[in-house]
Amino acid sequence: MYAAVVTSFDAPPHYSEHPEPVAQASEEVVVEVLAAGLHPRVRSQAAGSHYSSAGELPLVPGIDGVVRDPKGRIRYTILDDTVLGTMAERTVIDLRRSVVLPEGIDPVQVAAAVNPVMSSWVALRRRVHFGRRKRVLVLGATGNAGRMAIQVAKRFGAAHVIAAGRDTARLAELRALGADETCTFDELSRAADVDVVIDYVWGEPTARAMEDMLTARTDRSAPLTWIEIGSVAGPTAPIPSAALRSTRLKIVGSGIGSVPGRDFVKELPKLATAVARGAFDVRARAVPLAEVEQVWAATAGLTDRVVLVP
Repeated sequence: MYAAVVTSFDAPPHYSEHPEPVAQASEEVVVEVLAAGLHPRVRSQAAGSHYSSAGELPLVPGIDGVVRDPKGRIRYTILDDTVLGTMAERTVIDLRRSVVLPEGIDPVQVAAAVNPVMSSWVALRRRVHFGRRKRVLVLGATGNAGRMAIQVAKRFGAAHVIAAGRDTARLAELRALGADETCTFDELSRAADVDVVIDYVWGEPTARAMEDMLTARTDRSAPLTWIEIGSVAGPTAPIPSAALRSTRLKIVGSGIGSVPGRDFVKELPKLATAVARGAFDVRARAVPLAEVEQVWAATAGLTDRVVLVP
C-alpha cells in the first residue's frame, strides 16, 4: 500500500510504498482510511517534538481519522501511540477506541473537526468543573481549535465568551460563531473578570496576558481557572510568582497524560455525533494523500484544516 512516511524528523513525510498493516490483538482490525486530519499535533508527531514522541523511525503520522471497517461501517477512530498512523491507505485500529458514525456523513468534515473540537470539549468536561453561566476567554481564538472552543463553550452553557487573537480580520468573523466580544492581546484587561481561560498560545504572550488580566481583576478572590491546551507561541511561559500568590489562580493542562485515554474514549460518542450532525462550523480542505509532501509546509498557517484523502 501507499502511505505518508517520515524517515527523518527534519523533513516532511514523503509518499511511498509501505508494508501492509497487520492486526495483532483480538480487538484490532485492519481498516481502510477515508480521511485523516493534518492537525498541529500530527505535525509535532512527525517532527519528533511532541512530548509523547518515542523517537522511532520510520513513522507513518496521523493520530485519528475516518475509516471503513471490515464490515463496511464508517468509524471515527483515535489511535494509540503507534508508528502506523492514519496517513495511509490502510491502518490498524483498536475498535474500543472508535465510534460508528451515522450514515451519510462527510468523512472530510468529520476528520477536520473532531480533533480541534475535542481539545476544548475534553478540557471543559474532564479537567475542570464547568458550570453553566461561566465567563470564558479563548486565547488564540482565530486558529482552528480556537474557533471550535468558542462554539464548544457556548454549547456547554457559557454566559459570555471573549475571543482573543492578533489577526483583527479573523477576529471580526468570530461573533458569527458565538463570541460575545473580541479583543487583541493588547486589550486583555477587558477580559480580566472571566472565570475560565482556554489557552492555545502559552509562551511569553500568555505570561504577559496573565499579568495584565490578574492586575485588572475586580475581585482577586474570585476563582480563575487557566486551562493550557496549546503552545503555538512557545513551550515555556515565565509566570510571575505573584500571580499565584495574589489571586485565586489555578493553572491546569489538558492533553495526553493529564486526561486518561479512557476519558477521551468516553467523550467520543457524543462529540463525534455532534460533529457529524453539523453542530460546528467546520473549515476543511481535502488534499490527496499523494500530495502530502507539497502540502505539509504550504498549509502550516491556514485556518482551514487540511484533510488528507487516500
